[in-house]
Amino acid sequence: MTRFDPRGRVNRALLVGVSEYDLTKPPHGVPGDLPAVKHNLNRLRDALLRGRVFGAHEIAVARSPSLDDFDHALRRTAGEAEGLLLLYFTGHGAIPSAGDELFLQMRNASVVAGGHAVFPGAEMFTTALTVLAAGPAERIVVVLDCCFAGNAAWIWETFRDKRRVLLLMSVQANHRTDAGDGAVPTPFTGELVQLLEEDEELTFQELADRLRDRMAAAGHKTVRGEPWEPQSRTEPGEDVVLSARSAPPLRWAMGGAGPWPSGAHEDPEQQPGGHGEEKKKRADLLRTAAAALLAPFRAGATAVTRACRRLGSVVRPAPLALAVVLALAAVGLGSYGIVTLTGGPASCGPPLELRVLTDPDLEPTVSAAAEAYLTSDENTTGDGCRRSGITVYSAGSADGVTALAGQSDAWQEPRDEDTNPQRDVGPQPDVWIPATPAEAARVTAAQDTDAVARLDPDEEPLVYSPVVLAVPKNLAAGNQDDLAGPSLTRMITALRERDTEAEVRRPDPEFTAAALLATIGLHGTGADPVGAEQRVAQPGPPAPTATDLLCTLPDDDAVDNRTAALVPEFLLRSGVGCDLATRTPRVAHYPGDVPGLEPTFVRVRWQDADRDEAARDAAAENFRAWLTGADGQAAFARDGFRSASGAHPLLDADRPVPAGMLSAPAPLEETAGRDEMETALTDYRAAHGPGRVLFLLDSSGSMASLWEGPSGGPGLLEQSLGGLGGRDEYGVWAVSGASGDERPYEAVLPFGRHTRKDAERAVDAARVRDAEADPHAALLAALDDLAARGPDERPRLVVHITDGEDDDRLTGANLDDVLTRAGAAGVPVTMVSLEAGGCDPDRPATRISTASGGRCLDAGENLGAALTDEVARAGTGED
Repeated sequence: MTRFDPRGRVNRALLVGVSEYDLTKPPHGVPGDLPAVKHNLNRLRDALLRGRVFGAHEIAVARSPSLDDFDHALRRTAGEAEGLLLLYFTGHGAIPSAGDELFLQMRNASVVAGGHAVFPGAEMFTTALTVLAAGPAERIVVVLDCCFAGNAAWIWETFRDKRRVLLLMSVQANHRTDAGDGAVPTPFTGELVQLLEEDEELTFQELADRLRDRMAAAGHKTVRGEPWEPQSRTEPGEDVVLSARSAPPLRWAMGGAGPWPSGAHEDPEQQPGGHGEEKKKRADLLRTAAAALLAPFRAGATAVTRACRRLGSVVRPAPLALAVVLALAAVGLGSYGIVTLTGGPASCGPPLELRVLTDPDLEPTVSAAAEAYLTSDENTTGDGCRRSGITVYSAGSADGVTALAGQSDAWQEPRDEDTNPQRDVGPQPDVWIPATPAEAARVTAAQDTDAVARLDPDEEPLVYSPVVLAVPKNLAAGNQDDLAGPSLTRMITALRERDTEAEVRRPDPEFTAAALLATIGLHGTGADPVGAEQRVAQPGPPAPTATDLLCTLPDDDAVDNRTAALVPEFLLRSGVGCDLATRTPRVAHYPGDVPGLEPTFVRVRWQDADRDEAARDAAAENFRAWLTGADGQAAFARDGFRSASGAHPLLDADRPVPAGMLSAPAPLEETAGRDEMETALTDYRAAHGPGRVLFLLDSSGSMASLWEGPSGGPGLLEQSLGGLGGRDEYGVWAVSGASGDERPYEAVLPFGRHTRKDAERAVDAARVRDAEADPHAALLAALDDLAARGPDERPRLVVHITDGEDDDRLTGANLDDVLTRAGAAGVPVTMVSLEAGGCDPDRPATRISTASGGRCLDAGENLGAALTDEVARAGTGED
């Protein structure tokens, strides 16, 4: 048997519960809201935390998400997990008449009945499974608590990568279940949580077997009146550790002695001269008596609960609890014994959840700090309950600034598909920790009077980290004076004088603040941005984050050995854990004109969000105080940050300075200015535009089912137009035609400058044709067209949107033709596949995008946002 133990790995759990639905009335509504689901999420999250496999920052909870929000969370979680990836879904499930697919219905779900029922606002389980398997996780566990959950078994059976997927389903196929009265978790999740809360190690197989036994013993029935039988699917011999609890044994206080603080009272059996054996027998006798007394009450409670559920009423447990208390008191069990039986701290209510948005480069450190805070004394009440929970997430720095500055109303209440920060950034934050206070200043300066988010930034940053040029050790400057002080451009010039093949790479300045700060130095005072950008030119798009950059360089030893990276200094100490390959040792060079990172605590308050404002303010202030205190600073110190004040000494000054870093580099550039960052971003965008983009939209007959709506071919194209500005030139070809046609395409929008409204009108007029597509001929024509539009440095891009149905025309000599032309034309090709797996390594789309230096996108990710990002790299739009 292969028993996978995920402890110590990078694990992720996504708990999705839909308790409230937008549409519950006939004829298109779902059956109703599910209040029990709220209890499911709270109880399961706590059980997983206590199970010690997942840390607090590794568990994400999505409460009644829309389909877009679910997709965003699923992609992010799947991309982060490296060890164990767990997806739990509880809500309504639906199946078509054939029963060959399971639809997980999100908040905005509806039902269009008919011979072939369709379920808008629901995720096909096939799609969810494909997204999960596209990530790097070693094992994937999926738990479904919904009607028809067992129908997922057939999908698992036919799934190509099922070896690493373990599937647990609440009920057998084609059966509906009762969610309960709403006062407690659903029956399946209630039993699941109780098993996870037992003080022992528990694996997937043990959990599945014991769940079946418990559900049978409790006599649960499906709506059809048949025995309720949870199902599971794994490859033979596969198993995963899900919980590793090993709490101390339960101690019983007799005679009103009260609870024993940890370490304050020894076990009676260990006391010299004590009567341990006698006391153990007495405790066992009392446990047996208590169990005997409780059994009829438990049976009666179960019967009453079932009867009340059938009547649609809510069971009130208080009289039953009182009866148990009186009965136990009658046999001499003290009141503390009752508290122990009923769980003590397990009665804690769900803590208030703080949402913390941060910069992608900072997310690992902030998450680790939040995890330490969650279990700290400062976040624990006298009863042992948690004061608050924290969800840490990140988004592109430019996206975060744009959303807070000009889209806060849409963030609070999305109105359309084009502008939806909830989908593109994440939930509304209570706290924002940008990488520099200048970002908060940019937001405040750009906000209009109708903004519904108000920022309250701290006056002083939390910590500091300089942005450095991390040079391969064999290419580092030999003179100590050259390691700190010279401008960035001088450092790059000197590097290339030492090795003419040397390269410099920088992450995406629109995604992380560290890269934008580096851009300030790169552009210098009065430098030509276009020429400056050539200093860091590279094939294909830049890495999103500094970690991604340092992780991908070792993919090619020759590139790693000759490439310097512009990254935050703290990464040279904390390291990056995404690649086991040996990396080239690097030496930090400290440019004198590049401002450093200064993570700053910013409280974000939202208009009309005053129901729990005082409690939320208190929770945020407690977290802020902890971060600025000794324990919080220690968390930053472990990851290599410096003090925010004075000469910025390392916070962990007592530890040896890592090789390649300076203990006290000087001078260090001070705070970045708001205008500096705005100018650098504007110049960066201008240097990469205006651009030329040619869209190829597959309009063959097979696209008919993928044509309508925001996720259809035309809808995705129209969303991506936000990445283009008024100075960009672009056109749209509809790709289809019969054999013998003079051209394999029709010009829907002629190449040139257009307003977005005009472009959308032209795309809306395009229609699917009863014909096949010839992607081979269309791609060759598009590459020739853009290559002929001038050898200047303006960005160019071909975008091909297709369902891949006609990939048989991209094989053999045809594919070789396209690959050769794509490699020689100097024009990146973004291949957009509307099918899952369209970007698998052996597919034509992947090979063409790689050969051209472009990117391949498929249905496994948020195509609208990803395609807009790609188009924006070539264009000058604001999206």
